[in-house]
Formats: sequence, structure tokens, C-alpha cells
Amino acid sequence: MPNNLNSPIVCSIMITNNNEENREETGIESQAQGRVAPVSGVLSKKPHPMEALLKAFSGNVFLKPNDIIEGTVLEKRGGRLFIDLGCSGAGIVYGKEYMAAAEIIKNLNSGDRVSAKVVDIDNDEGYVELSLQEAGKEKRWVDLRKMMQEGTLVDVPIKKANTGGLILEFSGVEGFLPASQLSFKHYPRVEGGDKERIFQELQKMVGTSMRVKILDLNPEENKLIFTEKGLDMEEMRKTLANYTVGDTVEGEITGVVDFGAFMKFNDIGLEGLIHLSEIDWTLVSNPREILKVGDKVTAKIIDIQGDKISLSLKQLKNDPWLNVAGTYHKDDVVKGKVTKFNPFGAFVELDPDIQGLAHISEFGTEQKMREMLTIGTTHEFTILLVDPKEHRISLGLMNTVRPEKVKKQDAEEKKIEEVE
Repeated sequence: MPNNLNSPIVCSIMITNNNEENREETGIESQAQGRVAPVSGVLSKKPHPMEALLKAFSGNVFLKPNDIIEGTVLEKRGGRLFIDLGCSGAGIVYGKEYMAAAEIIKNLNSGDRVSAKVVDIDNDEGYVELSLQEAGKEKRWVDLRKMMQEGTLVDVPIKKANTGGLILEFSGVEGFLPASQLSFKHYPRVEGGDKERIFQELQKMVGTSMRVKILDLNPEENKLIFTEKGLDMEEMRKTLANYTVGDTVEGEITGVVDFGAFMKFNDIGLEGLIHLSEIDWTLVSNPREILKVGDKVTAKIIDIQGDKISLSLKQLKNDPWLNVAGTYHKDDVVKGKVTKFNPFGAFVELDPDIQGLAHISEFGTEQKMREMLTIGTTHEFTILLVDPKEHRISLGLMNTVRPEKVKKQDAEEKKIEEVE
């Protein structure tokens, strides 16, 4: 018998006659005297010679249930499919396994190579009982795992969408592409992370194809997870290498969040972050009041760290703080409008481009600050510090007594009471 599992086994049936009975003999390319009948021949009133032949080879000691094995189709007959398994013997698909794989079997012809799963290494008739349908499922997952390990890229059609991501189908298996695994190009930038709007953006991709790779799989749970992240990283890095800090780029706002805005530029879809502090020289508390998705803007690249790009809008504008030293001086009394409170104090607009801070220590507590000041009202302040380099002007509210003075007055009054 050939040692190569893929080599076809050439068999024939040797039939000889004697005075007592007809005898069947089997062999591999046997050259004994007598009449040689082809494998596909039919003997009347006797089992099909194919069955005698297939039973003669039983190297199935090397097999075990659930193994996936390849073989060559020999014949389809009477609801049975016979498969040459080479040195592993002879296989058969019949009964419920034949019915389950009917669609597969009807397209098979003698000589076709097939994969099968071992159900029984030696059934009642002496064959290796096989399942084509189960083998198809097993082999499919084996192939998918290999693709995952090799990082193979595949173009997969998008079937459906939900609030969490996209439903894709590949190799007969339905898989999931989480929104978090989408590339910068396809990730839905939605203000406030509104799930309904994210869903609407994802639905726009249904019916298209996307190049992805397998991130994770679990055959037992029929789970297949895809990712689009990192697929175009090499191309993006090459493109990004053409840019340096200080370059000016034109692009489109793709998303606005509490800490800033994302801007896409370049045909390949490079994306950078415009931090809240880089939107304008004035204090910006809500970037959504200044930028909207779809806005066309020009920005300056201020930092590149790996694939992370930092952008600035304000650095393309004149810095109003360059003239502050000539306009504002320590101990000057100025009028300003209260624009914002935070735990550190009150922000005060001195002119459209310059804001100062009245520190919380000027009031004692945040509660007292809110009692003394109102957002939108104008008050007189004393300039306590001017630092143009750090973009800082410290203010003190006029006509107020600072906490340390209150303490001093209290101490003095106490002394007077003691004297009296």
C-alpha cells in the first residue's frame, strides 16, 4: 500500500473458479492468473465488489473520532458515498450524514477531493464512517483560525448594523465588527456619543464592503470578531512621514467632544486632535460653541507622537497676549465681565481677547464668590499680577475685604473688647 496519503490506491478484484465454489480475492494491482474485474463492475447475487474492496483496506488505526481527513471520491451509489482515504482505509458517508450533506454530495464526482470528519473509525460494516457537513464546519473554523494567526486581510460585505457595530458575513459565518474596532476613516464621530446617531451613521455602511482581518474567534460559541484597526497603519505612517511639526494643513472637523475636536486631513484620512486649549487664545469652555462637524478649517501641526497628531487653530492667529504688558499693569484698576466660575475662582473678560482670574482666595469660599459675583455682570477689579509669557492676569475685586484682612480686623476687635 502506498505510503503517501495523497497517492491514489489502484485496486482490482481477482475472480478465479474451481470445482467447489467461486472465490473473491483482492489486491493492489494484482497480476495473479484469472479474470480481472474493474472496481465499478457488478456481480449478480453478490455484494458490490466496491464494498469488498473498501473493506479490505483498514489502516484506520491511525485515525480517531473527530479527526478531519482528506480523501478522493470513488462512487455515489444507493444513498452512499464511498471515499478513498489512502493509507487510512476506506470511508463511507450514509444515513443521516448523507442526507445532511445532500447539497454537497450532489455536486461531487468520482476523483474529486473532499474533506471529511471521522465519526466512527470502524463501523458495523468495516468502513470509516464520515461526515461531510461536520467536516465543512470544522475545516471552516480551522481555516478561519489560520487566517487570524496570519493576519490575512479579507473584503467582507456588511449585512446589518446595530448600536454597537456592524454585522458581517464571511465563509458562511456571521461575524461582528465592533464600532470601537473601526478605523479613523469609518469611525462615527457623534457629539455626546448619542447611540441613535451612531446607529444612523453605521447604517450608511450597510451594503458596502470593508477590508478587515479576524481579531478573535470561538467555534464553540460560533463567535467571529473582526477589526479594521491598524490595517492601513503602514500606509498612514508613510504618508505622515511627509509632514513635520509647524506644517499647515487644511481639513474638515469630523467630531467635537468635551476636550476638543477631531480634524481629518489628507486624502488617506489622517486625523488629528485640536485640544480645547488650542482652539482659540481666549478661554474656550465649550468647543461646540465654536466648531461643528463638517466645518472646513486650517490648522497647524504642533506635535507628532507615533500616529498621534496634535493640531492648533489658535497658533495661526496673532497672540493677543504679546501686547498685554503695554496695556495692563500691576495695581491698575480695570473693569471686567464675569464669564465663568470654577473651583479656582472666577474668570473675568477684560477685552474680547484677554481674560483674567479672580482667585478663590479673594473671596474665602466658593459660596461667597458666587454670592458676590454673577455671571455676565461687570465689576471693578485691581490687577495683582501680569504674566504675558504664561498668559496670566490675576485680579482682586474692588470694594471687598480679603479674608486675611477680616481676620486681622477680628483680632483687633477682640483686643479692644479685652481692654474694655
